[in-house]
Amino acid sequence: MPLPASMDEFERLERFAKLQKPPAVKFKDLEAAVSSRITFNILPLRVQADFIKVTNSTVLTNITIQFENKDMQFQLKDSVQRAAVNIYGRITTMSRRPVTWFEETVTVPCPPAMLPEMLKKASIYQKQFPLAPGTYRLNVVAKDVIGGNMNNYEMALTVPHYDDERLASSTLILADLIEKVPTRSIGLGQFVVGDSKVRPRLNDTFRQDEKLGIYLQLYNFGPDEKTQKPNGTIQYEVVKNGSNEKIFDFTEEIAKMPDASAQQVTIEKLLPLQSLKPGQYTLKMKVTDKNRNQTLTPSATFTVT
Repeated sequence: MPLPASMDEFERLERFAKLQKPPAVKFKDLEAAVSSRITFNILPLRVQADFIKVTNSTVLTNITIQFENKDMQFQLKDSVQRAAVNIYGRITTMSRRPVTWFEETVTVPCPPAMLPEMLKKASIYQKQFPLAPGTYRLNVVAKDVIGGNMNNYEMALTVPHYDDERLASSTLILADLIEKVPTRSIGLGQFVVGDSKVRPRLNDTFRQDEKLGIYLQLYNFGPDEKTQKPNGTIQYEVVKNGSNEKIFDFTEEIAKMPDASAQQVTIEKLLPLQSLKPGQYTLKMKVTDKNRNQTLTPSATFTVT
């Protein structure tokens, strides 16, 4: 006798839920450490959370973790110097109700002759989660597999709520890499946002021979009644901190930007830094929606060495 349609649907949902269930935790020691308040021999790390709108009820939350290679212990094995860090992360509500978790091993292989140069660099890892607007708690435990040093890091995640009637933006991301990805990789993999790979520079420090990547999404422009196009401007300023010296000042019309729509405008810029002297700078942006008379003023500081 065939199952009723409602029962058949229930079984499909149950099977789907089982497929989505995360695998068993491998790093049991790190999972236990998340809930402890023990002080470890600290393994320095940086953690950054960036928020990008998917829908009004879903926000892509990118958790990026960076280690300085000099803080990790390398070991020579099979003619290769190698360091490794185990990462366990957990996102909970502020009342500590579990929402999701992740774990990964970041491995850094290096030819022995290149080790001095490798120690000057950093290793970076990113995990992406769709979250509903609200406030969460992120806990990250990282352990140097060879050296044994650990870190138990905690921060709040304030996932923004987006209102269709208000001009809004994603996180302003300063990146050391912005490039298009192949069609088959759109929306997939570390650092991929839509059709672009955007790798944040967590210490916001760039060399003069590098380019400063600027990534920002803008949402909810008031559409023109006739054309349904956005009408507004974006002004970019780079100011040297400690002075009023403007190094860079540029304004562009939103309607002339490629693929600009009232729903979303994506900014992807690479700013050469050769002309900037070593020091600290502030990128100031002013986004104006002329149809609704609304403005945003995102900004970020960075250092040139």
